[in-house]
Amino acid sequence: MHVIKNVNLETVCGITSALPENIHPEVAFAGKSNVGKSSLINALMNRKSYARTSQQPGKTQTINFYNINDEIYFVDLPGYGYAKVSNEIKAKWGRMIENYLQRSKQLRLVFLLIDIRHEPSQNDRHMYRWIVENGFYPVIIATKADKIKRSQLSKQLKLIKNTLDVAEGTPVVAFSALSKQGRDEIWDLIETYALNMDYDEADENGLTDGEEV
Repeated sequence: MHVIKNVNLETVCGITSALPENIHPEVAFAGKSNVGKSSLINALMNRKSYARTSQQPGKTQTINFYNINDEIYFVDLPGYGYAKVSNEIKAKWGRMIENYLQRSKQLRLVFLLIDIRHEPSQNDRHMYRWIVENGFYPVIIATKADKIKRSQLSKQLKLIKNTLDVAEGTPVVAFSALSKQGRDEIWDLIETYALNMDYDEADENGLTDGEEV
């Protein structure tokens, strides 16, 4: 388990903000509204409620950069797929996320969060393909694992893999914010693909497509 010495919400980027020129590796978290992004980030940071949560889904309109131990950044991307948000705002969020995926020089790994209880939505499928088209094969985090029976776990993980048509070899991790199931496994992936190797090595292991982004 990674020891968390300090956490700092260092940068908050809005639609018109320039991206920070960070010197440490970045790990990004994408997922639809209410999928449990803040809960996952808080669990990984070993904090109860540090990551910003919005009482109203679809309200988060910023990209938040959390500096962890002055060695890595967790990058919380705006949630997508909330029905009550206007198409104009959705388009702006899309441009924000795409701009980040294409322009960040330090992005090493992208996590895509999917609610384990449901078949991935059309928005989830679009987001998976979009992340791949922007140069990354996202690791899939199946959230809310405590909400289903253990006997359903492998069936639901298989449903997520098949519906998203994930690339062969892509890690799919069941996670529970309640029991912390999957937390150590996710940290192992972060340490392997973001902290302990350079970008070229990560390419060889298949979590980026080998192209400059």
